[in-house]
Amino acid sequence: MTVVHQEKKPRRVGMISLGCPKNLVDAEIMLGQLREESEVTITNDLDEADVVIVNTCGFIDAAKQESIDTILEVAGRKGNGVERLIVTGCMVQKYRTDLQESIPEIDAFVGLDHLEAITSAVSGEVDAAPTKRKMSQRLYEDLPRVLTQGTAHAYLKVSEGCSNPCTFCAIPQMRGKFRSRTISSLVREAQQLQQQGVKELCLVAQDTTRYGQDLGLQNGLTELVRTLLSDTDFEWIRFLYAYPGSLDWSLFELMGHEKRFVSYCDIPLQHCSENVLKAMRRPGSPKEYREMVTRMRDLVPDLSLRTTFITGHPGEGPKEFGELYDFVEWAQFDQMGAFVYSPEEFTPASKMGEIPTRKTAERRRAKLMELQQKISLSRNEMRVGQTYDALITGVCDETEHLLEGRLISQAPEIDGRLLINDGIERLGELPAFVRVEISEAHPYDVIGGVVSWNPERSEGSPVTPR
Repeated sequence: MTVVHQEKKPRRVGMISLGCPKNLVDAEIMLGQLREESEVTITNDLDEADVVIVNTCGFIDAAKQESIDTILEVAGRKGNGVERLIVTGCMVQKYRTDLQESIPEIDAFVGLDHLEAITSAVSGEVDAAPTKRKMSQRLYEDLPRVLTQGTAHAYLKVSEGCSNPCTFCAIPQMRGKFRSRTISSLVREAQQLQQQGVKELCLVAQDTTRYGQDLGLQNGLTELVRTLLSDTDFEWIRFLYAYPGSLDWSLFELMGHEKRFVSYCDIPLQHCSENVLKAMRRPGSPKEYREMVTRMRDLVPDLSLRTTFITGHPGEGPKEFGELYDFVEWAQFDQMGAFVYSPEEFTPASKMGEIPTRKTAERRRAKLMELQQKISLSRNEMRVGQTYDALITGVCDETEHLLEGRLISQAPEIDGRLLINDGIERLGELPAFVRVEISEAHPYDVIGGVVSWNPERSEGSPVTPR
């Protein structure tokens, strides 16, 4: 009798990663672990996947609901192509037991401190996650990553966790206390990203401007950026996000004279009314915030400034919202986001009174965004006829007759886009750095044409929209 041995078919694994860039880095680390596994094939087509990983976000109600909806959608595919469903990310750290009880179709969980266990979770050998609510303590360094968004940009997570006492935020309950990576490990990872062809390096963390304080560094983020400028060749190095209580003015002095360190700051202020800031346990005051914005622009005249605000937080009455509205009108932010307050379990704010109704909070948010839309349009109109550095990333999602990219003043994924309708015939392989002239302005996006390019960074066959 002849025995035929069939070769074991590799498991096809797909991933859906939700939430912020910090969560995306965790997803890329897990994919890096899976890439090393010979019995696993990573696929971008979920219809082909035997195993699906949902990397969850637990920041606010809307993010949690999106995570649950995604898990349920994948659970509905069980027995119809999907063999295993694995859930990872922030929600696992805080709600693992609830998820397990309410969605029994989940086969395994992987917590924030066990990213390397993803291969064993895929194979069915292990379930690596806390069964009770627990803060993460791990700090990942020198692990391989699989870039999921191409090479136009990549995120470098400089620290983990947060030690700020904001009353509305549940992130420390999941991500744990603030802890910085070493400069040497960050430079090594940045160099690896550069070798993979990444054009723009984006430094991220929960509290990026606090980087290095726990390591005894006086000007930690400034020192890190100086080292990256020296030891890598990225044309753009950008940082996200600033915290008003840990600003280091040496960082903006460096930004003011170093072209490769992008003149951009995303500082989520959350509010400006003294009463609400006190309820939030946030540093600063209306006067200090105005002085801070003024000083930033003095040090970096071409600064692009972005912020985020919360409407409907406990203690926000008509007077407090009026202060916020007036501040936004005064500050003239280049970009701004706003979201409605949602009470998060086990946070001090969830126990506070004087909470505006959801309808009131949503109305205030809409009014704030309506104001900002006018401001953004006005600031974009000032760009018409001017030339700027830009990064062209590829063909526009909405139409293949346009290319799209970003001005140096636009951060990936969160700001508006640059649409290119002229001067594209001599562009080479994308992504590519160019100079563009702006011809048309919209509230968030701008339209322009390429007026010059760097041949050394634009080699290859011509790229023309079809």
